[in-house]
Amino acid sequence: MKVIKFSSDYGYCNSFLVINGGQDGFLIDCATPDLTDKIYKLGIRVKTVLLTHGHFDHVTGCRAFAEDCASFYCGEKEKPLIFSKEYLGIFGGVKVPRFEINRGLADGDEFKLCGLNVKVISTPGHTAGSVCYLIGGCLFTGDTLFRGSIGRTDLPSGNTAEIMKSLKKLASLKGDYKVYCGHGEDTTLDFERFHNPYLR
Repeated sequence: MKVIKFSSDYGYCNSFLVINGGQDGFLIDCATPDLTDKIYKLGIRVKTVLLTHGHFDHVTGCRAFAEDCASFYCGEKEKPLIFSKEYLGIFGGVKVPRFEINRGLADGDEFKLCGLNVKVISTPGHTAGSVCYLIGGCLFTGDTLFRGSIGRTDLPSGNTAEIMKSLKKLASLKGDYKVYCGHGEDTTLDFERFHNPYLR
């Protein structure tokens, strides 16, 4: 398993390409349309995009992959929110090209992509339908957990009490994991357990 990180110029949002040998891969979040060109140059085909949540800076590139017949998964509670007036009105309103969510995900769902087992962890708080993905020794946390910090809860569908419960759930996972965050640097779960004030 190999993870390739792409950081957008706007909002410095991270998107992650996961590959496991061969020419197929999948994305976790999709910040910008130009990801299609960057990934095609690597010789990789993306047929599935997993979304941690539906804020515009994580989904603006999805339409470009939809035109290539990719499928899109997100938390089941996030599905009706992505194109809501509340979400699209964030930061003065940003146009997000339409795409269809093909599957809503529940806590504990497991499935395989490119031969890898993907486990869904429901982590509401940053948004009502935020989810994290546990894949092998890697944890993709979106805007729930950052290196030394956490996602904001003052945007539509955010909830401070809920994100604290979600962080407790992540902290209670057995073992250590490489953590890939929606913004900023990568980290590890053990590092956050010892150094992140929100997890202690």
